[in-house]
Amino acid sequence: MSISDMYTSGLQKKNLIHFAAIANIAAVDGEINLEEEKLLRKFANKLDIDEPHYKEVLKNPKGFPIPSLNHKDERLEYIFELFQMIYVDHEIDEPEAKLIYKYAIGLGCTETRAKDVIAKSIKIFGGGLDFEDYQYLINKN
Repeated sequence: MSISDMYTSGLQKKNLIHFAAIANIAAVDGEINLEEEKLLRKFANKLDIDEPHYKEVLKNPKGFPIPSLNHKDERLEYIFELFQMIYVDHEIDEPEAKLIYKYAIGLGCTETRAKDVIAKSIKIFGGGLDFEDYQYLINKN
Protein backbone atom coordinates (compact mmCIF):
# COMPACT_ATOMS: atom_id res chain seq x y z
CA MET A 1 0.00 0.00 0.00
CA SER A 2 1.41 3.38 -0.91
CA ILE A 3 1.45 6.18 1.59
CA SER A 4 -0.95 8.24 -0.55
CA ASP A 5 -3.47 5.38 -0.50
CA MET A 6 -3.54 5.32 3.29
CA TYR A 7 -5.20 8.71 3.75
CA THR A 8 -7.25 11.00 1.58
CA SER A 9 -6.88 14.51 3.00
CA GLY A 10 -3.74 16.56 2.45
CA LEU A 11 -3.20 17.17 6.17
CA GLN A 12 -3.62 13.50 6.99
CA LYS A 13 -1.11 12.56 4.27
CA LYS A 14 1.41 15.09 5.56
CA ASN A 15 0.99 13.84 9.13
CA LEU A 16 1.51 10.27 7.99
CA ILE A 17 4.54 11.22 5.88
CA HIS A 18 6.08 12.96 8.90
CA PHE A 19 5.31 10.05 11.20
CA ALA A 20 6.57 7.42 8.75
CA ALA A 21 9.80 9.35 8.20
CA ILE A 22 10.34 9.62 11.95
CA ALA A 23 9.67 5.89 12.35
CA ASN A 24 12.13 5.22 9.54
CA ILE A 25 14.77 7.25 11.39
CA ALA A 26 14.07 5.43 14.65
CA ALA A 27 14.54 2.10 12.83
CA VAL A 28 17.78 3.13 11.15
CA ASP A 29 19.90 1.14 13.61
CA GLY A 30 17.83 -2.03 13.19
CA GLU A 31 14.93 -2.89 15.44
CA ILE A 32 12.82 -0.24 17.16
CA ASN A 33 13.42 -0.63 20.89
CA LEU A 34 10.86 -0.08 23.64
CA GLU A 35 11.98 3.49 24.38
CA GLU A 36 11.80 4.41 20.68
CA GLU A 37 8.37 2.79 20.42
CA LYS A 38 7.10 4.90 23.35
CA LEU A 39 8.40 8.00 21.61
CA LEU A 40 6.81 6.95 18.31
CA ARG A 41 3.50 6.38 20.10
CA LYS A 42 3.75 9.92 21.45
CA PHE A 43 4.41 11.29 17.96
CA ALA A 44 1.54 9.21 16.56
CA ASN A 45 -0.83 10.75 19.10
CA LYS A 46 0.38 14.27 18.37
CA LEU A 47 0.10 13.67 14.61
CA ASP A 48 -3.32 12.02 14.94
CA ILE A 49 -2.20 8.71 13.44
CA ASP A 50 -4.78 5.99 14.07
CA GLU A 51 -3.91 2.50 15.29
CA PRO A 52 -4.12 0.63 11.95
CA HIS A 53 -1.81 3.13 10.26
CA TYR A 54 0.52 3.18 13.26
CA LYS A 55 0.88 -0.59 13.07
CA GLU A 56 1.33 -0.51 9.29
CA VAL A 57 4.19 1.98 9.53
CA LEU A 58 5.87 0.17 12.44
CA LYS A 59 5.59 -3.17 10.64
CA ASN A 60 7.76 -1.82 7.81
CA PRO A 61 9.24 1.62 8.57
CA LYS A 62 11.80 1.26 5.76
CA GLY A 63 8.88 1.09 3.34
CA PHE A 64 8.23 4.77 4.01
CA PRO A 65 11.40 6.65 3.02
CA ILE A 66 12.17 10.17 4.13
CA PRO A 67 11.09 12.61 1.40
CA SER A 68 13.94 13.79 -0.79
CA LEU A 69 13.98 17.57 -0.61
CA ASN A 70 16.54 19.53 -2.59
CA HIS A 71 15.73 23.06 -1.55
CA LYS A 72 16.36 24.46 1.93
CA ASP A 73 12.96 26.18 1.99
CA GLU A 74 11.24 22.83 1.38
CA ARG A 75 13.20 21.28 4.26
CA LEU A 76 12.34 24.22 6.49
CA GLU A 77 8.65 23.90 5.59
CA TYR A 78 8.65 20.20 6.60
CA ILE A 79 10.36 21.00 9.89
CA PHE A 80 7.93 23.90 10.50
CA GLU A 81 4.91 21.66 9.85
CA LEU A 82 6.28 19.04 12.20
CA PHE A 83 6.82 21.62 14.94
CA GLN A 84 3.27 22.91 14.48
CA MET A 85 1.94 19.41 15.06
CA ILE A 86 4.27 18.59 17.93
CA TYR A 87 3.43 21.78 19.80
CA VAL A 88 -0.28 20.99 19.80
CA ASP A 89 0.22 20.09 23.47
CA HIS A 90 2.53 23.11 23.96
CA GLU A 91 5.58 21.06 24.89
CA ILE A 92 8.51 19.14 23.50
CA ASP A 93 10.83 16.94 25.49
CA GLU A 94 14.49 16.05 24.93
CA PRO A 95 13.92 12.68 23.20
CA GLU A 96 11.47 14.34 20.80
CA ALA A 97 13.98 17.09 20.05
CA LYS A 98 16.70 14.51 19.35
CA LEU A 99 14.47 12.62 16.95
CA ILE A 100 13.47 15.84 15.19
CA TYR A 101 17.17 16.66 14.84
CA LYS A 102 17.70 13.30 13.13
CA TYR A 103 14.66 14.03 10.95
CA ALA A 104 16.17 17.37 9.87
CA ILE A 105 19.43 15.60 8.98
CA GLY A 106 17.43 13.00 7.05
CA LEU A 107 15.70 15.79 5.12
CA GLY A 108 19.13 17.06 4.03
CA CYS A 109 20.08 19.70 6.59
CA THR A 110 23.69 19.88 7.68
CA GLU A 111 24.34 19.07 11.35
CA THR A 112 24.97 22.74 12.11
CA ARG A 113 21.86 23.90 10.26
CA ALA A 114 19.73 21.20 11.92
CA LYS A 115 20.89 22.21 15.42
CA ASP A 116 20.27 25.88 14.67
CA VAL A 117 16.81 25.36 13.16
CA ILE A 118 15.72 23.01 15.96
CA ALA A 119 16.96 25.35 18.71
CA LYS A 120 15.29 28.39 17.14
CA SER A 121 12.07 26.46 16.46
CA ILE A 122 11.87 25.30 20.06
CA LYS A 123 12.37 28.88 21.19
CA ILE A 124 9.72 30.20 18.79
CA PHE A 125 7.09 27.49 19.33
CA GLY A 126 7.78 27.23 23.04
CA GLY A 127 7.18 30.92 23.59
CA GLY A 128 10.79 31.53 24.61
CA LEU A 129 11.31 34.58 22.45
CA ASP A 130 12.89 37.63 23.93
CA PHE A 131 11.54 41.06 22.97
CA GLU A 132 14.17 41.71 20.28
CA ASP A 133 13.35 38.45 18.49
CA TYR A 134 9.64 39.09 18.83
CA GLN A 135 10.06 42.61 17.49
CA TYR A 136 12.12 41.35 14.55
CA LEU A 137 9.52 38.73 13.61
CA ILE A 138 6.62 41.19 13.94
CA ASN A 139 8.30 43.90 11.90
CA LYS A 140 9.73 41.60 9.24
CA ASN A 141 7.93 41.95 5.90
